[in-house]
Amino acid sequence: MKILLAEDEKRMNRALCELLRQEGYEVTSVENGEDALYEIESELYDIIVLDVMMPMMNGFEVAKKARRAGVRTPILMLTAKSELDDKVEGLDSGADDYLTKPFMTKELLARLRALGRRGLPTDDGSLKFEDLSLDVKSATLRCDNGQSVRLGEKELRILEYLIANQGQVLTREQIALKIWGYESDSEYNNVEVYMSFARKKLAFVDSRCEIKALRGIGYELRCRNVQ
Repeated sequence: MKILLAEDEKRMNRALCELLRQEGYEVTSVENGEDALYEIESELYDIIVLDVMMPMMNGFEVAKKARRAGVRTPILMLTAKSELDDKVEGLDSGADDYLTKPFMTKELLARLRALGRRGLPTDDGSLKFEDLSLDVKSATLRCDNGQSVRLGEKELRILEYLIANQGQVLTREQIALKIWGYESDSEYNNVEVYMSFARKKLAFVDSRCEIKALRGIGYELRCRNVQ
């Protein structure tokens, strides 16, 4: 798996490159935003890791320009800032996940594995997971059994986020930030309400997939084993 690492702090860059290569990743590293964007537009990578505070172009701008250019590669944003606004800006710029410095290497590797398993678009632009196909443009959820249903906006965004991060448990905070854009108790309640709506749509198309709630942790899209 090929990773682009954009990190301007030299010691951090070297340490992360060594770690990732030991884990079997093929790594290309750069130290500024312009070089990162050049690599993104020139080569095919499986995952892009962007530091926010880089010279010449920050990580937010790199992510925005990459998405405008049609790049769909999963992006993990590294930031020394833990403020909510910075997390929101990272997600809004096109990042799929964020990790606040300092971080444990185990968490970094876990997030990279999750991004590597994410649901990538099929040739027709839909997202696929087990017996489900999600057509984002038409907001239609289809099952391999021929059943289909139209989704409301929030149901669509929740299922899109879950399928894109299949195999990963998403916290309520992550979901609230991604779907509503900010953190509050009311948005946490909305997460539970719209998760219920999304579950009903999965049941309507008679999918084997289900949204599993892990108490105190978050939500994960899983597939039930059929005997």
